[in-house]
Amino acid sequence: MARTRTTYDAFNAIAEPKRRALIETLAIQELSVNEIVKIMRWNQPMVSKHLGVLKQVGLVSERKDGRYRVYKVNAAELKPIHDWVAQFDQLWVNRLDHLEDYLDKIQRGEG
Repeated sequence: MARTRTTYDAFNAIAEPKRRALIETLAIQELSVNEIVKIMRWNQPMVSKHLGVLKQVGLVSERKDGRYRVYKVNAAELKPIHDWVAQFDQLWVNRLDHLEDYLDKIQRGEG
């Protein structure tokens, strides 16, 4: 069975935990590859590989700053992911409310 290409879309790209960590780091500030290497403690080829995937699906963009390339998150491209996850907010609120009710019953000796 062939693997689905991670560059197909943003959902596939962020399925990789290292890429999610990279997005979280770049959400704070723009960084060069060398800065990312220092912060993440990954080797340069790994950083470049993951940046390449994120760039290909549009989650990250780059600009030249002298001889360096600086990367940043394209927040607008994360919106479809946010919108998809947001549909589950009410589900989790309901489950947590039920859990709270259940724990209250246990504390009162009714469980």
